Formats: sequence, C-alpha cells, structure tokens
Amino acid sequence: MGSAMGRSTLGRFAIAALALWVSAGCASGSRLFGGAGGAAIPGDAPPELDYLVARDLELDGELEDALAAYQRALAKDPDSPELLRKVAELSARASRLEDAVAHAERAYALDPSDRSTRLFLGTLYRFLRDPVRVEQVLREPNGQPFDADAALLLYGTLSEAQRYPEALETARWLIAHEPDGLRGWFALADAHEKLGDPAAAETALRQALEQNPGELSLYGAIARGRRDRGDRDGEIAVYREILALEPDHQASRIALAEALIQAERLEEAIPVLEEVERAHPDDLRTVLRLAFLEFESGDYENARRRFARALELNPEQHEVDYFLGVTLRRLNQPDAAIEAFERVPDTHERFPEARTQIAGIYEKRGDYARAIAEVERARSHGEARPLDLYVASLRSRAGDFDGALAFLQALLAASPDDAELLYNIGVIHGEAKRTTEALSWMEKALEKQPDHAGALNYIGYTWAESGTNLDQAEQYINRALQIRPDDGYIADSLAWVYYMRARALVESGRSRDGRELMERAIRELERADQLTGGDSVISEHMGDVYLSMGLKERALEHYEEALGLEPRQDEQPKLREKFDRLRRELGRP
Repeated sequence: MGSAMGRSTLGRFAIAALALWVSAGCASGSRLFGGAGGAAIPGDAPPELDYLVARDLELDGELEDALAAYQRALAKDPDSPELLRKVAELSARASRLEDAVAHAERAYALDPSDRSTRLFLGTLYRFLRDPVRVEQVLREPNGQPFDADAALLLYGTLSEAQRYPEALETARWLIAHEPDGLRGWFALADAHEKLGDPAAAETALRQALEQNPGELSLYGAIARGRRDRGDRDGEIAVYREILALEPDHQASRIALAEALIQAERLEEAIPVLEEVERAHPDDLRTVLRLAFLEFESGDYENARRRFARALELNPEQHEVDYFLGVTLRRLNQPDAAIEAFERVPDTHERFPEARTQIAGIYEKRGDYARAIAEVERARSHGEARPLDLYVASLRSRAGDFDGALAFLQALLAASPDDAELLYNIGVIHGEAKRTTEALSWMEKALEKQPDHAGALNYIGYTWAESGTNLDQAEQYINRALQIRPDDGYIADSLAWVYYMRARALVESGRSRDGRELMERAIRELERADQLTGGDSVISEHMGDVYLSMGLKERALEHYEEALGLEPRQDEQPKLREKFDRLRRELGRP
C-alpha cells in the first residue's frame, strides 16, 4: 500500500482494488463496510479494502473497530506511512499514547518530509511534556520551524516550558512568515504578557489592528488583557471602541454591560442591557440580568415587570418565582407575593426560603398560627438552626412564651455555649415584657461571644427606649454597626439613641443642640429605610422625630407610610392613635 503503490495514489488504487476484488466474487459478507470491525472481510483481501472499511467505521464513530481494521491493513503493508499514522491517530484517541508515539515515530522515519505526520508527532510530544523532542521534529536543520503550523505548535510548547524569550522569537518568526495572518500577533501578545510586559502585549495587538482594521477578535484580546490586569475602565473603553465600529455587535454590548456591572456602575449597565433587550426581546438571559440589576438598585417596579416577563418566556423557572415574590414584598404587595412563593414546588431548593417568606408575611399580619405552619413546612425539608429559632420567636409572638422558652432551653441543653440560643432566649423574655431577664440573657450571650451584634443592639436599643444609659447605649450600638455596617435595624437603633438624647437636650433648654441630634437621627433613619427596603417601625420613628422637630406634615406622611407597611401591633400599639390625632390636629379628613 504505502511502499508498494505510494501514498499519493492510495485512494484511487484502493477503489480500483475494491472494484476488482468485488467483481471477482470475493465478497463473502453482505455488509462490506461494517459488522464487528469488518469481520466479513476475508484475510486474503487487499490492504486497500481494510483501509476503506476502517474509514467507513471511523466516520460512523466506531473507533475501536476502525482501529482494528487499520491494524489489519498495516499488518499486510507494514511500511505504509499513512497506515502507521492512522493507527497512531486512533491509538491517541483511545488514550493509548505509547502505541500512538511508536507508530507515529515509525511513520516519520519512513517519510520525514510528511508535514501531517511531523505535526501529529510534535503534538504527541507536546502532550507528553517533552519539548526537546518537539523541537527535533518541528525544526529544520537550520533551527527554524518547517512551516507556520509548526511554528504555532512550537510556540505553545516553549510557552508551556516557560521559555518565554524563545517563544517570543518564535512568534516573531510566525508573523514574518504569515504576514496576513493573526496567529503570530496573538502569540506575540501572549508572550509579552507572560514576560510581564502588558504594554508591549497591547502594542502588538494594536499593530495587528493597523494591518487588519476592524478585526473584532483583536479588540477582544485587548479587552481581555485589560480585564486580566484589573483595568475595568480600560476594558470598558475597548468595548465602546468595538461598538463605535459595529453598533449592532450584541456580544460586545453584553460584554460591556458585564464589565460595567463588575465595576459597580449599575446605572450605566442597565441602559446597555436595555438596548440588547430591544434587539432581542425574547432573550431570557438578558431579561433576567436586567431584573436582578434593577432589584439590586432598588427599582422594584421594573424588576417586578421583568421577572414577570421572564416567567412568560419560561413558566417553569421557580427560582424566578421566588425572586418575584421577594420583589412584590418590597413593593408592599403581600398577597401577590404569596401567590409567587406558592408556585415554588416542594422539590425546589428554594422551597424552604419561599415558605419562610410566606411566614414573614403572616407574621407581619399578626397571624402567628399560619406563620408557624409555614415555618414547619420549611423545616420538614431539613431542619436548620435559623428555622428553629424562628419557630420559637413565632410561638412567643403568639403568646406561648413558656412553650417558646422550653423549646429553646432544650436546644441550649445540647449546646450550652451557643450565644445565638442565649440571645434568642433573651428576645423571648423581652417579648414577654420581662426586661430584666431579657437583658440578663443578652449579657450571657455577650460573655460567650463579645461581638454578638444582635445582643449589643438589643441592649443598646432597650436602654434607648427607656431613656437610660444613653452614652453606653450609643457605644454598644456603634460596636454592633462596626460588625454589621449594612444592618438597617441597627442603624434605626442608633437613630433612636440620637432622638432620645435630643429630647433630653430640648427639655433642658438646649434646643439648638437638640435639633442637630434630631437631624442626625433623620439621616440614620433614612439610611435604615434604604437598607431594609422599608419597615413600618422605621417609618413610625421618622414620624416621631419629625413631630418633635415641629414638622407635622412630614410626620403625618411617615405615620401614614408606616400604616401602609403592615405595622406590627405588638411593637407599634400607638401608631394608629398617633396618626389619627395628628390628622385631626391638621384638619385632614
């Protein structure tokens, strides 16, 4: 085959041999090109027939049978470089690297001028991490790569061996011998990057752009380089360059949006994604990306609209049902939120969270029995300490203080040093109006965990509510804020300390100092409102502060806002009375 008739005429002679063999009546099998590796082919068949059977099997994906057929052909024509290479290739695909190398080396020895064999053998050596033999097979006697493909393979090998200066020279050789291609430029830029010279890498890519203006892959490489160096602004600038050339290039627009998001420039990212959405209104990924960005930025109405749109495109996205429910809660639409949470099936990982969210809605309404039932449904899918604590809290709010305490005491018996349990026992005592006991348990929690933000905040707020220990209350709450700086409820506690200190100053005749503290209280309450997404107690506190400042209209607005945020009766027993009294005072209907 190889030695008898020459590789270049293989196909023509194979077909001719097959025709002669079939016409002579030698085909004993009905399936010539299949069946157990060509088992129907007699042993006296010419190697060309085994080759054709092997090719047929290879194209059908029957690689083991194809390899067996190539090996039969090779046994009949052992000096065929082409058959040796085919056996080597299929051996490599079957992860038999030793066989692959042995056959490829023999093919190369028989025909050292065959570029395909040289490249394949070089690839095998590279896979085996043997750069010396890679160079031996890919370089000419003068030391240069034998062609551009060899140079690229050699570049990769040198780069992996961290021989970056040699890799750099190989990249330059590739540019010189393939002046109209991009591969050399990409290799040159990569070599400069690995040599720690990102400016030279970008210069190389810009030089390639001069020869290939408008080549987007080069811009993409420049953008990736800047991103890898942490230059987000530079990456963004490159994407804008691309869009100036190709205004409708959606992949670059999406990449620009992602870069803006990573740079925390959400206000710029949203309109970019909106352009993508206008071009592809049914692109689910873009719709969801926008929804989550709007949710994070506090634009809950648009987030709600896009989550709903995503569900129209794919109603089975129960993760989206969950986030739609959370968004509806932020929009103070509890009934619609419950509907969304109810769509999350018990087989979904978000099910416990969805039921807990529903429990929170019922809790705000004072329907503790239903809230407890929902938490128990969540607990049925795997008990977790936060759910245990929530059940205890709900039992307490329902008036079953002793049951709640017994539940927590049983948990504490198994974990006597658990600061979270100590804290929650204190909370239950507080809900039962046992303030002394509550503060005692909070101190126990701090003994076990001095940086327990909840206990620090609880003690500080309790003192602030009673108007005692205000300096120490401020210290405790500031410590809590250092631990949890984005906790809106702790910010509310600090505001209340300012408010109570301000009242004391006003009552002592220091109205100016008192007003300054009132203004500080307002700023903290505004921050608390933003961090929590809106809370009835925080809105009531805003009303109280504005009323003390004599700003009755503003106070009325916040009392009304608090009433619309599902007030908690046990915490806000006088809210309705305040609102009605102030409304009458202002002559409002």
